[in-house]
Amino acid sequence: MDLLPLRYFQVVARHEHISRAAAELHVSQPSLSRTIARLEAELGVPLFDRQGRHVRLNRFGAAFLRRVDRALGELDDARRELADEAGEQRGTVAVASETLLTLIDPLTRFRAAHPGIDVRLYQSSAEVMWQRLRRGEVDVCLASQPADPSLETTEVLREEVLLAVPLGHRLAGRTSCHVEELAGEPFITTSPGYWQRDLTDRVFAAAGLTPTISFECDEPGVTAYLIRAGLGIGLIPEMARRLAPHEPIAYLHLQAPTCHRVLSFVRRREAYLSAAVRVFREHVTESLRGGRSAR
Repeated sequence: MDLLPLRYFQVVARHEHISRAAAELHVSQPSLSRTIARLEAELGVPLFDRQGRHVRLNRFGAAFLRRVDRALGELDDARRELADEAGEQRGTVAVASETLLTLIDPLTRFRAAHPGIDVRLYQSSAEVMWQRLRRGEVDVCLASQPADPSLETTEVLREEVLLAVPLGHRLAGRTSCHVEELAGEPFITTSPGYWQRDLTDRVFAAAGLTPTISFECDEPGVTAYLIRAGLGIGLIPEMARRLAPHEPIAYLHLQAPTCHRVLSFVRRREAYLSAAVRVFREHVTESLRGGRSAR
């Protein structure tokens, strides 16, 4: 069995849409459809239920995909391991994170120090990150939320999360406050599935309250800009204050024992950790612990 049809099958299974899969693979839709049809003929069972260009994995396809992911993942790991054994200072690192701002400064210095290693970044919610990791689409995730116990987690940084308010706000002159004092305040946070929203909901729930959400976004780093504009208040990691001490925002300690975040690298336990990934992970860890990253 050729490997190319298996690669094509993976992409079609992920998109469950022929034209989108063809666009990603840079092949024509008819060619892709013929490749999948030949694979099904070779296996003797249909892998998809079809409705025009839309396809949906059936029970045969779902079972086959689990095996294909495992087999191709092993082959990819073998290729990376051989490259490491040959001492080649090159490779690719695929990283998913809830916010890309955390990685901008470390990545800039990493590329300067390791020009032969290509880094690809993907931004997504925690659940989508875990899906990408299990499918082998990314090597590691930089996460601010607990991962499934089946995944391996390595802590990078633990820090307090502060309450940020615009200058002129009634709390701006304070050094700390309780969650109960924030009832009814317009909160700026991320969409569900991102760490800031999860933390906001959890802190308020512990106090028996529900936050009043005025703005939602999918980039945690945008929160500070909206707060600075006077559009509401929100939770910001201590790292942000340290890196931008002159930001026109007032920071307070929130009297809540769970108001902190743990930044960690997450990976599949069984996956081979290439030299490129190891070097990247060590570089980012040192950078973040040294306080030289972006938000």
